[in-house]
Amino acid sequence: MGEFAVEMHDVVKEFPGIVRASDHVLAVDHVTLQIRDGEFFSLLGPSGCGKTTSLRMIAGFELPSAGEIYIHGKATGKTPPFQRPVNTVFQNYALFPHMTIGENVAFGLQMKGVSKSDIGRRVQEALGMVRLPGYEQRKPRQLSGGQQQRVALARALVNRPEVLLLDEPLGALDLKLRKEMQLELKTLQREVGITFIYVTHDQEEALTMSDRIAVMDRGRVLQAGSAVEIYEEPNCRFVADFIGETNFIGGTLVSVNGTEGEFVADGLKMIAKVGPDAQAGVSASLAVRPERVRLSAEKPTDTPNAFLGEVREWIYVGNDTRFSVKLAPTVTLRARRQNEVPVGFPILEGPTGVNYWVSWQPGSSRVLVN
Repeated sequence: MGEFAVEMHDVVKEFPGIVRASDHVLAVDHVTLQIRDGEFFSLLGPSGCGKTTSLRMIAGFELPSAGEIYIHGKATGKTPPFQRPVNTVFQNYALFPHMTIGENVAFGLQMKGVSKSDIGRRVQEALGMVRLPGYEQRKPRQLSGGQQQRVALARALVNRPEVLLLDEPLGALDLKLRKEMQLELKTLQREVGITFIYVTHDQEEALTMSDRIAVMDRGRVLQAGSAVEIYEEPNCRFVADFIGETNFIGGTLVSVNGTEGEFVADGLKMIAKVGPDAQAGVSASLAVRPERVRLSAEKPTDTPNAFLGEVREWIYVGNDTRFSVKLAPTVTLRARRQNEVPVGFPILEGPTGVNYWVSWQPGSSRVLVN
C-alpha cells in the first residue's frame, strides 16, 4: 500500500435546494486532502460545515458532484459502499436488538459468505480487540452505552477494513464515559494499525485523539495539521476561535520584520508572530491564548509585551483561576493561571480594581488578518 490511505482531489458536493432544485447547496467546496496510511485523522467543524458529507463520500453513501476520491491509490468513482475497503461506525450504533452480540458482530461476515469456523474465530478476535471477550450470547439491551459502542466497533473491525470511518460515534455517551472512550479509541487504533477517519464537532475530542486534524467551515478545509500546529499556529481567526479559548485584540499591523510584526491596538504597541503573507498597514487581530498571559506584581523584563492593567474580575474554578484584566479602553484580556499552591496562598487573588502587569511572549501571540 502507498503512503496515503485516502485522498480527496478537488472534491465538490452539491445538493438540490429545498424550495427549488436549481438552488444548489454547496456542502463540500473543492476539498483536497491526503490522509496517511495508519493515522488517526479527524474532520472537525461546526454543524453544516461539510465534515459528515465528506465522510459519507469516502464511504460511498454519497457520490461527489465533481472531483475524485482515492482509497490506497484506487479511484472510487461510483463504486458502491459494500465494494469499498471501508467500514463505518455511526453515532446510534445501529445494532440489531433481536440478535445476540455475537450475531451482530458476525452479520457482515455472513453476508460475505465467510465459513462458520472462520466467523466464530474472527468474532472472538474482534470482541477481544474491544475488550468484550465472552459477551457473544448477550443482547444489546443488556449492555451499557459504552459497551454497545464497543460492539459497533467490533462489528466494523471484524471485516478487516483498510479504513475505519467514525461519524461522531461518542455523541450519545455521557461526558465521563465519552472521555474514557476517547482514550480507548486511540489505543485501539494504535493496536490495530489501520487508518481511522473521525468526524466530530468537539475540538477537545479531536485534540485528544488525532494525529492530524482538518478544520472545516462552510464546506472548505481551512487548515490541516497536527493538534499542536492547529492550536499553536492557527492560520485564520476562525481556526483560532474554534480551537480552544482565545483573546482577540483588534488593531493594525504597522510593520513586518521576518516572522514577527509590530501591532498597535488602542495606543498599545505589541510584537507578535505573523504569517508568510502578512502585509503592513492592514487591519487585523492579535490572538493570544489565556494560558499564555502572565500576571505579575513587577514589570517583567523578558518580553516587549508588558502592560499595566486593572483586574476587573477573577474566578476560582478549582484547577485554575481566571482573570479579566483591562489594559486600555478597548482592550480587555482574559488570563488563566494554574493553581499550584493551596487556596488562600496565591498572591494574585484579592480584590478587583488592583493593578498588575500583564505580559506574554511574542511567540505566544499571532497576528491574523480579519
